[in-house]
Amino acid sequence: MSSLKLRPPFRVEHVGSLVRPRELYEQRTLVEQGKAKREDLLAAEDAAVQHVVKLQRDLGLGTITDGEMRREVFFEGVFDKLEGMTDLPHRPMSEFKSYIPHVKLMAGMGFTELPSYYCSGKIKRTVPFYVDHFKALKSVVPPEDVSRIKVNMCPPTWIHQRHGSELTYDPAVYHSDDEYFDDLGIAYRAEIKELYDLGCRNIQLDDPTFCYFCNDDMINGMEAAGVDHEALLNTYIRAINLCTQDRPGQDLNIGLHMCRGNFTGGIHFAEGGYHRIAVKLFNSVDVDTFYLEYDNERAGDFSPLKYLPLNKVAVLGIVTTKSPKLEDAQALKARIHEAAEFVANGVPRRSKEAALNQLCISPQCGFASTWQGNPVTEEDEKAKLRLLLEVAKEVW
Repeated sequence: MSSLKLRPPFRVEHVGSLVRPRELYEQRTLVEQGKAKREDLLAAEDAAVQHVVKLQRDLGLGTITDGEMRREVFFEGVFDKLEGMTDLPHRPMSEFKSYIPHVKLMAGMGFTELPSYYCSGKIKRTVPFYVDHFKALKSVVPPEDVSRIKVNMCPPTWIHQRHGSELTYDPAVYHSDDEYFDDLGIAYRAEIKELYDLGCRNIQLDDPTFCYFCNDDMINGMEAAGVDHEALLNTYIRAINLCTQDRPGQDLNIGLHMCRGNFTGGIHFAEGGYHRIAVKLFNSVDVDTFYLEYDNERAGDFSPLKYLPLNKVAVLGIVTTKSPKLEDAQALKARIHEAAEFVANGVPRRSKEAALNQLCISPQCGFASTWQGNPVTEEDEKAKLRLLLEVAKEVW
């Protein structure tokens, strides 16, 4: 397990994706309409990255991302790059697990197929996932800020959670989930090592899977289907730990963002507090930082934070990206102190000061997990980030 030297590095972070500037949005629209080619996006993406880097630096945010300007959707860039994965752009809904919250929602919306992948051969990382993105971002960031760059990547669980063991990989290639995730772990570790060698010190896995285990509807659906959800949760924890083991350096911070859904227009998929998974999650997942969604009542209360170990940081996502309405600063400060009380009185007990030192704040998710974005403008985005910064200055 990692041994984080509790900094925590930055009191305020944004989770990753940012609202696309108008020029990039319009160019992406043309590509989607077939009126432009993918390569026509490159200049607009380069300009958008420079724009959002300036935005983050001007605001004074701790970490800097490229806002996922080069992605269509947050999970793009891993499974589409791996050798052994077959692209299935029209996979029928019958091959998706109907109890998965976002699958259930999309089926209800009338979708009969979704794009996905199938593992038809041995998994190998023959090309990087995000190395080129990191290099491009590094080129527009002052040398002293390179250590602040954060790279977001989708989790190793993404395909498996939607299709299960029987429809994720060819049984002639992998005989078990362990074998499948073993090779995925090798691929992720190679990516992390290359990013680290280039100067990356912050990596965040964006994973809606764990919050799905907090959702009663999914748990009931799994039990009805004869799926052992506790065993599967253990499998997914192991999958993350395979990616994060053998850190290339102790100064590498790896975070896990657990999302309840942040689809186009700010649609959520899952509900339920962290109570069901908190003990196992906080104590068994080998990451340094947990990004937790706490922007509304669907997330439950802060009581699961009593299980936060002494060597972990929790980033409280207490400002929503799903609405332009600006939160009340005093209410946010009260919520931070409420969370700190649960941490302080947890297992083991610690001082309130020590508990606050284990907390940071952020929006609950990105402002644009898909390129179309949430129902917020760039000005709304900046107002919410400024609010978080003002609150952090007063609390810490």
